Amino acid sequence: MDYYDSEENVEQYIQMASGYDGKLLIDALRAYLPRGAKALELGMGPGKDLLLLKDRYRVTGSDASLIFLERFKQLHPDIDVRLLDAVTMDIDERFNGIYSNKALCHLQRDELAASFEHQARILTAGGIALHSFWYGDEESYHQGLRFVHYHEATLKAQLDRATKFWRRSDTPR
Repeated sequence: MDYYDSEENVEQYIQMASGYDGKLLIDALRAYLPRGAKALELGMGPGKDLLLLKDRYRVTGSDASLIFLERFKQLHPDIDVRLLDAVTMDIDERFNGIYSNKALCHLQRDELAASFEHQARILTAGGIALHSFWYGDEESYHQGLRFVHYHEATLKAQLDRATKFWRRSDTPR
């Protein structure tokens, strides 16, 4: 996703998202993920949600954009952040929770199913993933950036593809 490899696009996103955060989603997560749990945020962008998650969890933030990571690290050197592709999930740690706020909507549908498969690999037994998506059934582009919308049936199809992996996997969870 080359879009966020541009300083100009990152700055534009930060300005556009200045009044928004995932507080309501994170409040919902609290009912399922206990205080002190180890949590991974996928697609942290400027890190607003990661800071909210940090108040309750041991967090690792991740993004595919080195620009977002470097900007965040300058302001918050004590918080763990990683360059991570949300599809391949090339990370050797395990987490009690995985969170994203409209970050996975940039993945193609088959990439989302692969991401779910890899998320299952790094979730601990009883772990939870909470993701938000744009609602609908279309795919659109804004300045070259893909947005894939989901409704219940299309999102369930991606989860079903991933659960076939979970059922046949010897990977302990």
